[in-house]
Amino acid sequence: MSRAFILLLDSFGLGATPDAAKYGDAGANTFGHIASTVAKSGKTLTLPTMERLGLGAAAHLASGEWATGFEQRDGFTGAYGAARERSTGKDTQSGHWEIAGVPVEFDWGYFPRTTPSFPQDLTDKLKAISGVPGFLGDCHASGTDIINKHGDEHVATGKLIIYTSGDSVMQIAAHEASFGLERLYDVCEMAFKLVEPYNIGRVIARPFTGSNGSYTRTSNRHDYAVPPPAPTLLDHVKNAGGEVVGLGKISDIFATQGISRVVKGVDNMALFDALLKTADEVGDKSLTFVNFVDFDQAYGHRRNTEGYADALREMDARLPEFMAKLKPGDLVVITADHGCDPTWHGSDHTREHIPMIFFGPGVAPRALGISESFSDIGQTLAHHLGVAPLANGVNVL
Repeated sequence: MSRAFILLLDSFGLGATPDAAKYGDAGANTFGHIASTVAKSGKTLTLPTMERLGLGAAAHLASGEWATGFEQRDGFTGAYGAARERSTGKDTQSGHWEIAGVPVEFDWGYFPRTTPSFPQDLTDKLKAISGVPGFLGDCHASGTDIINKHGDEHVATGKLIIYTSGDSVMQIAAHEASFGLERLYDVCEMAFKLVEPYNIGRVIARPFTGSNGSYTRTSNRHDYAVPPPAPTLLDHVKNAGGEVVGLGKISDIFATQGISRVVKGVDNMALFDALLKTADEVGDKSLTFVNFVDFDQAYGHRRNTEGYADALREMDARLPEFMAKLKPGDLVVITADHGCDPTWHGSDHTREHIPMIFFGPGVAPRALGISESFSDIGQTLAHHLGVAPLANGVNVL
């Protein structure tokens, strides 16, 4: 039996890439800075399961430095390395698509770091066709912050909260009860058609609940996304008769292309529970792809270093549960899609190496070095599953 699992820790970068200065990210290091910041507070970031697999050594390959508190130098149980992005930018879609064998060879459109961020013509057209009374925010922002800032006025007036980030994205937030979830989805579909001339990758519906300045985003997020421009690993697996299970926002990122089954979860641990259940269900030649989004949206963008550290500890503590479900022929990779250094300026992603840590019953522990494309991950999994090779990447195992 051959099964494959991608465990993507959204935004878990291992240090700036050689071209990071072009993005204003020279010196960024999500993992390294979390470890050193936690140490300065008198604590230690201990991730024993991932350290044994080779996380610390992979980070050393990427940054040239050993993360504070990570002392293991040999005896690793995984095949570990790091990868640099060939795609331009540091977007969610670009990172995921490149992992799946399709680097983004074009430039996305982005909304400027101004207030307002969105062109007047765009918001005028959206207001006219949607019938909403207006918009709040209209800037680069952290989603949780802007919802709490404008939530009361939104509920009172019906004006939508709109914002963007360093991604090629327009995000639209609304209260599930006062505005309505289906109505929010309808507006986002309208917006997705309107942003096409701007070459924007996604429009994200960001529903929330709560009252009186205390609001919480729900799991009913939905991304309206441009599909990958070429067949990905997901398509290759599905076309070969294998099941492709997308956990979390994977289906949205790939615009449902190549997905057999969608599983949602409200947070990292709900998704981990779903991963355990999926591992019991999927069969030969299956691909399970899970995005643990809290690292990015709840901690990276919010520049919450301690929260990010706690989430890493929580993930590491539960990994043995998943490992116990692995069968002969299973191959797992722990990776990321970009960085989001919580100690960095602003609230956007950072251009960093990503981890490339393979493990499973038949994986021989060794150092893999640094790959020049995220697509080496997808090509390795395609080879393992015996499906058609991808157009990009090399098998590193």
